[in-house]
Order: sequence, then C-alpha cells, then structure tokens
Amino acid sequence: MTDASLQIDDTRARRNVTVLVAAQAILGAQMPMIFVVGGLAGQSLASNICFATLPISLIVLGSMLSATPISHLMQRFGRRAGFLIGAGAGALGGAIGAYGLYVASFPIFLLGSLITGTYMSAQGFYRFAAADTASERFRPKAISYVMAGGLLSAVIGPQLVKLTSQAMVIPFMGTYLTVIALNLAGALLFFMLDIPRPAAPSADAPRGRTRLELLRTPRIAVAVICAMVSYALMNLVMTSTPLAVVGCGFTASHAADVVTAHVLAMYVPSFFTGHLIARFGVERIVASGLFILSGAGMVALQGVALENFFGALILLGLGWNFGFIGATTMLAGAHQPQERGRVQGLNDLLVFGGVTIASLSSGGLMNCSGGSPEAGWAAVNLAMAPFLALAGGALIWLMLRPKEA
Repeated sequence: MTDASLQIDDTRARRNVTVLVAAQAILGAQMPMIFVVGGLAGQSLASNICFATLPISLIVLGSMLSATPISHLMQRFGRRAGFLIGAGAGALGGAIGAYGLYVASFPIFLLGSLITGTYMSAQGFYRFAAADTASERFRPKAISYVMAGGLLSAVIGPQLVKLTSQAMVIPFMGTYLTVIALNLAGALLFFMLDIPRPAAPSADAPRGRTRLELLRTPRIAVAVICAMVSYALMNLVMTSTPLAVVGCGFTASHAADVVTAHVLAMYVPSFFTGHLIARFGVERIVASGLFILSGAGMVALQGVALENFFGALILLGLGWNFGFIGATTMLAGAHQPQERGRVQGLNDLLVFGGVTIASLSSGGLMNCSGGSPEAGWAAVNLAMAPFLALAGGALIWLMLRPKEA
C-alpha cells in the first residue's frame, strides 16, 4: 500500500471516527443514566430487594444474546444497519421501561431492560467499526478516540438523571422518556457513516478459522479473557455502587456524582490510551489495567466514606479503560477480514456473558450477603480477586510464549 492510499484510508477513517465519537456521546449517555437509576427503580418495584439489580442484569443479558446476531447482520448488511437497529431497540426499551414504571409492573420493566440490551450490544461494535477503515498504524488511536466519546456521555448522562429522575410524579419515569429522545436523535448520525458493506465472499474465497480454532489461538483467547474480566469486574462494582452509596447514608445525587467521576475515568484516558499502546505495547497496557482494577478493590475495602467511593470508582474506570481497550486492540490485530463477523460476535458473546453473570451476582452480593450495606459492598469488592488472578495469569503466559509460536 502506498503512502497516498494510506492517507486516503485514514481520511475516511477519521470521518467515521468523528461520527462514532458523536454517537458514543449522545446515544451512549443512556447507559450511565440507566445504570444510575436502574437498580434504584428495580428496588422500588421488586418484591425482594435481592433482585434490585435484575434490570441491569437483563440489559447485559440482552446484549449477550444479541451480540452474535448483530455481528452477523453487520457482516452482511453493513455497520449502519446494525447501529440503526440498536438505536431503535434503545428507544423501544426506554418506552417499555417507562410504561413498566407507570403501571408499577416489575416484569414489564424487566422486558424493557432486556430489549435495551440490544442497543448496548450495538454500541459495543462502535469500537470495531472505528478500526474497519483505519490503517494498522491509526487503528489503536481510532479505537481509543471512539471510546473517548464516552467522556461527554459521562457528563451528559448523570446530569440528565439529576434533571429527570424526579421530574414527574412517578420517580425515574422522566429519565426513561429522555432515553427515548436520545435514541431517536442519535440515530440520525449513522446516515453520515462511510464504512463499505463487506463484499460477499466468492465460492473459492478463504473462509477463515472456525470459532473453535479462533478460541484456540493463544492471542485471541487471552484477549477475550482480559476483555471479559475487565468489563465484568467493572460492571460488578458499578452496578452495586448506587445501592451502596445510598445505603451508606448518602443521596441519589451523590450516587450520580460518583458514577459521573467513574465514567469520566473510563473515557478521559482514551485520548492517550492508543498512544500508550503504540509506545509500550498492548500487553503492558492490559497488565496495567488489571493492576489498577485491583487497586480499586483495595481502596473500596478501606471504608465507606464518600471519598472512598470516589477513589475506588475512579480507579475502576481507569483500569477498565486500559484493560478493555488494550484487549480490543489485541483482538483487532489477531484475525483476518473474513473472520471479522465471526470473531467479534464470539468475543462480545463471551464478554457480555461474563458481564451478565457479574451483574446478576452484584445485587445478591450487595443486598443479601452480610446483612448491611457496608458488608455487602465489601463482598462485592472481594469477589474481584480470583478473576484478576485468572486474567493476570493468562496475560503472563502469553507474554512468556516464544515469539515464533
């Protein structure tokens, strides 16, 4: 490839990155909104407080179930089609969630959460779409910039919660109506996306590796494990955070502020994560992310003062950023174009499967272990340890393998 063609490719890639950054900021704002109020709304509707975080768990379950279909759809019809379906599902999920609150029906509210998961799954492919038209040199930066679009969503989402959560007679209903508006407005961005639809493979074209062969590839396997652990542990702790903050005597506004700080920490580093990966190597950045995640747990275990919540959640966001973006970059460079739909769908199926389990466990650990918010919060953070050991061991194993292997 000549320098001229590389420049053309990256010009298109930069335009697509701009669109995806805006989508991450506008449509992505609904995720911190729902994560702030989902558990609190669930707690008000559920007959058993152990199921308070079930709405968030079903969002993640919906994301896991739709990851492979969305990936195959994008492989056949292009990224735009998949992203528009995601935005439509986000609007529908918000509408059903609002209706569930209106009629005080926990099952209907849960149905809306499950459908919202399709949006969450589609949003997960923004990072892969950023890499589609980028050169190998620009790819980690493109992924990093798109993830940085979450910086605005980190500010917009929790502030919208403050404005809308008590704006109507029914608590949190205004928040879910706002989610509908965000999806309808944000969907218009995807008409400016310029990513070619993948060409249909010819009869004699290489088919690439099977899913089992892909998982047996050491670099892909370790990338998936590190992505699973980084995302699942972040979700495990963040899902319980609003319940822990309010349970320890603070207000829902305090919880929104803590989540704002956390989501800022998730996305602010994205402005330089790609540069760090290019300079120090992806394995070292992933290792740094896992180490920072362990630091988040240690800070949380020191107490339940407001500054402990802020410190732990900021470290949690930073660790997720390094671990998840690093693992995404590792995966993006470990497969062929014809394997894209297969490996990306498989990756997100496994990642969000792990996140679903973490989210389901979060409410039980927080509300039903120890008998107090303080004990539940400690249980949530102690649960991180074995999974960090698993991911760290896998990464060390990969780094010690001979290069020629």
